[in-house]
Amino acid sequence: MNAPRPTRRARLVALVWNGEERRPTAPVRLILAVVVLFAALVVAGLVVALVVGPAGPPSTVVSFAQFVLLTALTFGLAVVVDRRTIADLGLGFDRDWWLDLGFGLVLGGVLMTAIFVVALAAGWVRVEGTFTGGSRGFLLGFALLTVQFLGVGISEELLVRGYLLTNVAEGFAQSVSRGAAAAVAILVSSVLFGVAHLSNPNATLVSALGISLAGVLLGLPYLLTDELAIPIGIHISWNLSQGGVYGFAVSGLGVGANVIDTAETGPDVFTGGAFGPEAGLLGVAAVVLGTGLVVWYVRWRYGEVRLAPGVFAPELRWRG
Repeated sequence: MNAPRPTRRARLVALVWNGEERRPTAPVRLILAVVVLFAALVVAGLVVALVVGPAGPPSTVVSFAQFVLLTALTFGLAVVVDRRTIADLGLGFDRDWWLDLGFGLVLGGVLMTAIFVVALAAGWVRVEGTFTGGSRGFLLGFALLTVQFLGVGISEELLVRGYLLTNVAEGFAQSVSRGAAAAVAILVSSVLFGVAHLSNPNATLVSALGISLAGVLLGLPYLLTDELAIPIGIHISWNLSQGGVYGFAVSGLGVGANVIDTAETGPDVFTGGAFGPEAGLLGVAAVVLGTGLVVWYVRWRYGEVRLAPGVFAPELRWRG
C-alpha cells in the first residue's frame, strides 16, 4: 500500500523546518546566520561610534571585540538554532585534538618560513631591522599582536569552517554523495572566505583567489578529522609568522611589531605585493605544499585519509 503523499502545506513546511531533527533546514540556518551576524556588526559599530566617538578605540581593542562578538554569536547560533553540542563545532578538546593543534601551529610557521627563505634567497625581500615595535616597544606590541591573531584564528575558523562549511556539507549530504557535498562545502566556504577579505586594504580579485585557496588548506583538515584543531593552528601561526615574525603584510594590513622588519622588493606576482604572500605565487605554492603535508599527517596519524562522517551527521543536543 502506497504511503499518502505529503500535502502542499507539509512540503512548504519541510522547506524551512526539519521535523526529524527539530530545527530549521540548512538553508534557513545559513540565511539566519548571515542576518544575525550582519545586524550584530552594524549595531556594534553604531554603539562604538556613539560611545567612543569618531576617533574610535585602538585597532587591537577593535579586533579583540570583534573576536569576542563573532565567537559568542557563532556559539549562540550553533547551540540555540542548530541545536549542536560544542564538540560538533570541531572542538573535541581531547588528547588527539591538542596534538593536532600542535601540528597545525608548527605547519603554519614552517610554511611561512619557507616563503621568507625563498623570497630572501631570490632577492625579493630586504631585511631592514629586527625586533621593531614602534611606540609600544617590541615586547608589548608582539604580545598584543599574538592576542589579536589568536582571536582572528579562533573566531574565523569557528564561523567559516565550524559553522558555514558544516551546514553546507550537512545540507547537501541529504541529496548527494558525501564526496560531492564535501566539494560543494569547501568551495562555498573558501570562496566566501576570499570574498570577505575583499574589503581589506590593497585587496584585488587575485588576492581574493589566493585567500580562497588558503581556505581549501584550512577546510580540508576539518573535513578529514571533524575537528578544528589543525585549521585553528595553521591560521594562528600563519598570520603570526607572516606579520609578527617576518614583517609581511597580513591580508593587506601592516603590523606594528616584527621580529624581522622586511621590505618587499620583488615582483608582486611572486611576493603578493602590498597585500601579502597570499596574493602571490609563493603563497600559492605554500598552500599546495601545506595541503599535501596535511594529507600526509592525517594518514600517518590516523592510518587512513577519508571524509570524517561527523561533518555530515550532526551531533545534536537532543533528539526527542
